[in-house]
Formats: sequence, C-alpha cells, structure tokens
Amino acid sequence: MSAPARTLHLGAILAGVGTTHDDWRDPDLPGDASVDIQWYIDAARRAEAAKFDLVFIVDSPYITPDSAPHFLNRLEPLTLLSALAVSTSRIGLVATLTTSYWEPYNVARQFASLDNISRGRAAWNVVTTGLEGAARNYGRDDHFDHAERYQRAAEFVSVVQGLWDSYEDDAFPRDKAAGVFLDKGKQHPLNHKGRFFSVAGPLALTRSPQGQPVIFQAGDSDAGRDLGATIADATFASAENFEAAQAYYADLKARAKAKGRDPEQIKVFPGVVVTLADTQEEAERLAAQHEAELDLDKLLVQLGRPFNYHDFRQYDLDAPFPDLSHVSLNGYKGHAERIVRTAREENLTLREAAWRFGRWRSGFVGTPEVVADEIERWFVGRAADGFNIHVSKPGAFAQFTEKVVPILQQRGLFRTEYTAQTLRGHLGLPVPANRHAVARTLGQAAE
Repeated sequence: MSAPARTLHLGAILAGVGTTHDDWRDPDLPGDASVDIQWYIDAARRAEAAKFDLVFIVDSPYITPDSAPHFLNRLEPLTLLSALAVSTSRIGLVATLTTSYWEPYNVARQFASLDNISRGRAAWNVVTTGLEGAARNYGRDDHFDHAERYQRAAEFVSVVQGLWDSYEDDAFPRDKAAGVFLDKGKQHPLNHKGRFFSVAGPLALTRSPQGQPVIFQAGDSDAGRDLGATIADATFASAENFEAAQAYYADLKARAKAKGRDPEQIKVFPGVVVTLADTQEEAERLAAQHEAELDLDKLLVQLGRPFNYHDFRQYDLDAPFPDLSHVSLNGYKGHAERIVRTAREENLTLREAAWRFGRWRSGFVGTPEVVADEIERWFVGRAADGFNIHVSKPGAFAQFTEKVVPILQQRGLFRTEYTAQTLRGHLGLPVPANRHAVARTLGQAAE
C-alpha cells in the first residue's frame, strides 16, 4: 500500500495586541484584545470556520516594563482555552506551559481537564522557560541551568504522560444495578521516583477521546531539538528563511528517526507573518511601510529578549555587534547563540543586528496567489508540515482565511471540511494506547 498523501496543517497564534511593539496600534484591533475573551472567541471561530487545525497560545512567566504589549497584560492560557473549548467544537487548543516552574501532577490534571472539556482537542506546548528573570517569580535566585532544564523537562513530560494513563479506557463500568462504579483493577498508581520528581498518582481523571493531549515543543538549541525529537507530536519552529526551515525540518526528522520514531509522526509548524494585498506592489509597499514605522529603540528591546532582556541601548549602534562573553546565554540559548554566531560571521553592526533579529523574520508578502505559492513551496519542499499564522491584525487574518485558504483548498493541499473530531485526528496522529491495557493484553497473550 502507498503511504497516504501529506496534508497541510494550519494553526493560528492568538496574540491579542501583539508580540511586537507596534501591532497594538492597528485601528481594527481592540486595545484590550489580550484580555478580552470575546476577541479570542471571535478569532478562534474564524479559524475554525476556515478549518484550521488549531489555535496556539504563547506564554512566558516574566516581563519587564519594556516587554511587548501582549506580554504585559494577557490571560493565563489554560483558563483562556477552557473558555474557547465551550465556544468552539472542532478546532485544536494549544497552550504553552513551562516545565521549569510547575509540578507534573498539576500540569497533568489541568491539561487532562482541558482535553475532557474539549472532547479531545487539547495540546501542551512544552517549554523550559527562556527568561532567566522567571526564577525570581517562583522563589529561586537563579534560573535552572540550560542542560538541567531540558533533563528536567524530559522527566516532567514522562511523568505527566504516565499520569494521563492512570485509568484504562474501560475503567468505569458505572453499573448502577450492580453498584459498581469503578473497576479497581483498571486504576493504576504511577509510583514514580526520579532525579527531579517523586509522584505517586494516580491522577483522578480519565482519558479523553484522543487518549492523551498532543505534545508540542518549542526549542531550537541542540538540547531543545533533541527533546522535541524525543517527546513531541509537533514543534513550533522559527525559521529565518526557506533554507533555514529546510535544515531544521531535516535535522528534527533525522533525530526522531534515530530514536526509533516515525518521522512523519512529528509535525513541524514554523511561525509566519503574512502581508497580503490585491497586487504584489501593494503588498510590498505595505511591508515596506511597516518596516519604516518600526522603532529602532523597540527593536533593540526585542533583540535583547533572548539575552534575558539585556539592554543593547548602551552600545554604539554603528560599531560591530558587541562582545557578549560576559552575558549569560542560559535563556533562549539556541536563538541567542544564532544571533551571536550570525553577527560574527557576517560582521554585523548592532544596528544591522537589531533590524535583522529584533523583528519577526519569517514573512510571506504578496497577493493571495503568491502567498499560497510560497506556502506550497515550503510544504512540498519539506521545510514545513504546516504553519502557525500570527493573528494580531484582524483585517490581515480575515484576508488570509477568505483569500489564501480557498486557494490552498482548490489545490488539494488543505481540507475543505473537518474529517475528525479530535486534534490528533486533524494532525493524522494515532491515539496512544493506554500502557496498562497494552501490558494486560501482552500478559494474557503470553499465558
């Protein structure tokens, strides 16, 4: 039998007033969008009407007065997505949550609850927290070391997934006549004792129709990619261009295969910003206008974020990119190292680095046909399995759903109707078997 054809996947990053410093000024965007649940509901329903796979909520546990508007004032992801779960019916719901400053039992319970509320549409975007300042919000003087964060994350996810299997799928007969609510032989404690966590279990919640929430992962360092290849069903990737996206895609899939996984069972979603217009000239004019309106001071703030908001405003803008050997890279390590390496290799000044890295680089600019062509090129060229589209400017997202999505559908790349009820179904991922049910079956077969 031939392998099934690949299907393009689409996600919508719902970022309220924006993760850059100027999006909030869009006249069609409410100034309080990041805390307005109706804005999120309307955006999620628009994405669902366009048959998107998922909506995606980014998050981090640390801010400064210079943080981008959305970061300064936003709703907690799981609370937000619980509201979206009862305001939508098909679209997947992805929440970002750190393994560095939570406990596995709480996380297992929260995501399993969202998964049950949504009837199998939840996903957890696993991060280890790149901002060192987060430590002081959780009773620590220092952030976890980068390598330790990823070791902790691997054990954390393993514990959470173990807790999600606390009940076999038929553990609750609910036989009123016989008075049997639970088949006690199908409830399983975890009894985990590891380097970072000791968790007895069981979790007091059954599995959803998709078995377990989908696991996303976002991390571009070597340790981050290795964790993604180990645990992730999908990754939220950042790519500066097509070639960089191809390289990341090939590397991640190769790592997954080396770990004995089917590379097709880990989906790669680069994040992109789309600028659309009826003509190519107008789209390029809009993109150029946006560039011209960018504030260099704010770009320097964005440049500093991967370095734990290091203040780049103290340096000469037209001197070579500064020596940061004294600055800790124990945050967004992969991104920070790439900036330092690129600045050195290309002899960038600080001003050039700010324009290069202080704004979102993955952008598709053009007419609906041109943008659809580019999406198809990335998809067919194995630079992506899908895309997370940034949603801040309402008009731009409406244009994408109304003009680009139909072209992708006409080309047979993207669905015209949902064919599944769960997020795993949308992504073409299997329902993971309950480990205890599998062990029981294997034990019976061996007898």
